[in-house]
Amino acid sequence: MPITANDTNRKSWLEVPANSDFPIQNIPFGVFLTKENIVTVGTRIGDFAIDLGALQQLNYFEGIELTDDMFMQDTLNDFISDGQKTWRLVRNRIAELFDAKNSKLQDNAKDRDIIIFRMEDVEMQLPVLIGDYTDFYSSKEHATNVGKMFRDPENALLPNWLHIPVGYHGRSSTIVPSGIPVHRPMGQTLPNGETTPVFGPSRSVDFELETAFITTDVNIMGENISVTEAEEYIFGMVLLNDWSARDIQKWEYVPLGPFLAKNFASSISPWIVTMDALEPFRTKGPKQEPTPLPYLQQKGKHSFDINLEVAIQPEKAEATIISNSNFKYMYWTMSQQLAHHTSNGCRVNSGDMMGSGTISGPTPDSFGSMLELTWGGKNPIKLKDGTERKFINDNDTVIMKGYCQNGHVRIGFGEVSSKLLPPFVRK
Repeated sequence: MPITANDTNRKSWLEVPANSDFPIQNIPFGVFLTKENIVTVGTRIGDFAIDLGALQQLNYFEGIELTDDMFMQDTLNDFISDGQKTWRLVRNRIAELFDAKNSKLQDNAKDRDIIIFRMEDVEMQLPVLIGDYTDFYSSKEHATNVGKMFRDPENALLPNWLHIPVGYHGRSSTIVPSGIPVHRPMGQTLPNGETTPVFGPSRSVDFELETAFITTDVNIMGENISVTEAEEYIFGMVLLNDWSARDIQKWEYVPLGPFLAKNFASSISPWIVTMDALEPFRTKGPKQEPTPLPYLQQKGKHSFDINLEVAIQPEKAEATIISNSNFKYMYWTMSQQLAHHTSNGCRVNSGDMMGSGTISGPTPDSFGSMLELTWGGKNPIKLKDGTERKFINDNDTVIMKGYCQNGHVRIGFGEVSSKLLPPFVRK
């Protein structure tokens, strides 16, 4: 089935600002709360949110097989479960309805008032009920940098890293949408030169620049999915700030890896950009040496050219961009990650989320964490207001943005913006 929604010649009758992340060729999916406190599944064009529940009730999806309440829910899980054919049919239909040449909805003022909202009049929600969350560790540059800092610089990568997409299972209960502040975590740390740990606020809260992909129902327990078919089960992508407490992590990670230093908060952008929308931005990833085992081998373009940036904004001050990176630097692809994830028969369900791992590029200005940008705090970053940062301070806001752009169209994710508050105090 052709992806007609990607037609770069298409214009919308809704106004789309120049350099918007959300032209009519994007059509992401999300969930929002209206002024009337109604939660609905929606999409976005320009600075307008579109109520897909109302669109369905008014019969604009006629001819597409959908359950009666498909878009009148507070998550996208059921829609995602319906599979790639339904996703494409719906997205193509939305593109037709909002095409400047189509007057069906454009000339119906009564329906428009029910269906279309300004973005400032809605409140974005978590788009899916995330049952399980896995975080990978798939940037060679990031893994090498961390290895140099904490282990032998001559053997920065552990022996397994070039053979498997390394990952761990995170905590879905603390994944929040953009705009929700997070608290500095408390935890055990081992002060330098001491042998006994102490308990208190983390002194080294960090961001991790990541993306994440959302899956449909992939398999039954015991079944593995081949790398060649894995992409069929990926609905779309979001930006992910996977918060980290480096001092807690340093003390606790041996022998079982990430735990409390990672599960206190993860923030995501609220709009899921579909793989169909990202199709024009396919590119090859880094050459993989040694050649992966047969079940992970793939040819062709399986990465995506997604520009990424991170900024820190102190309270009542201007934001400073501190990193510019790109998703194409990732060593292991999403399809390799998903194929490996199911290689032992692990079940993956609709709404599961898979983090890319920190995305670092080859140059210091493209590193994806404060740990790397300041090299463990040794080289503080100076912000526009004159203050310096080794890690993230209380009341700093971390802002991540991402977009793809070619000579025809720009497809973006918006942003994930999160403020770090002091430790939680029980009243």
